[in-house]
Amino acid sequence: MVPVAVGAACAAGLAEHQWWRAALSLVVSLALQVGVNYANDYSDGIRGTDDVRVGPVRLVASGLAAPRAVKMAAFGAFGVAAVAGLVLAAATSWWLLVVGAAALAAGWFYTGGPKPYGYLGLGEVFVFVFFGLVATMGTTYVVAERITGVSIVMGCAVGALACALLVINNLRDIPTDREVGKKTLAVRLGDARTRWLYTGLLASAFVAAVASAALWRPWVGVAVLAVPLAAVPVRRVRAGATGRDLIAVLGETGRLQLAYGLLATVGLILSRNA
Repeated sequence: MVPVAVGAACAAGLAEHQWWRAALSLVVSLALQVGVNYANDYSDGIRGTDDVRVGPVRLVASGLAAPRAVKMAAFGAFGVAAVAGLVLAAATSWWLLVVGAAALAAGWFYTGGPKPYGYLGLGEVFVFVFFGLVATMGTTYVVAERITGVSIVMGCAVGALACALLVINNLRDIPTDREVGKKTLAVRLGDARTRWLYTGLLASAFVAAVASAALWRPWVGVAVLAVPLAAVPVRRVRAGATGRDLIAVLGETGRLQLAYGLLATVGLILSRNA
């Protein structure tokens, strides 16, 4: 939801708005997120990666659902995203089909296929690109049919927060991922450097808001009011929280992302004519 809201707000004041396109962008974003989660559940489950799991229960690994059912759920969600994306491409530009196809492929091959890139330490890169830059800039484009500097910088901010969620997830799973040969970025960096990465990602989101306020939309600086929400999870991570204690950090990071997105969206709209 956050990248779509921020991307739509970046488009405020630029041209005659096509807000139904923002609504379809939200459908695409949510459907991709749901699809990715089902795809990960399926692929990790059949590989045995989740056989010993610290995080929330997964369907395939726990036996709560048949692998085929979870796989079909993933394809169903991806199908919804594809249909909504097709409508947006028809209304704006057909080159969006290429972006959409890349997003679908990224969603499936994160943990699926013979050589999943999530097992190679590239998960954060693709999350930053697709749930940060592409989702934010793409929404700005389909609403106002242009890409702006503020949409790029705020896309980086949103991408950093999305990456922070994945980093915490992978930090929690370092011991079990290492055992099954899943070489996430956290496994490659190690515990200490992964904690610094998390802290840096949160900090960079606020730096991006300040930069956007200075260069384009003054009121987007209100996003810094979310800093107190960042302090608690950063303190937990820097104090060495591990295992199930990091599940709470995951929730706190999600709430930070929502608060940051709401404040940034309001700020972008308020200063649309600045």
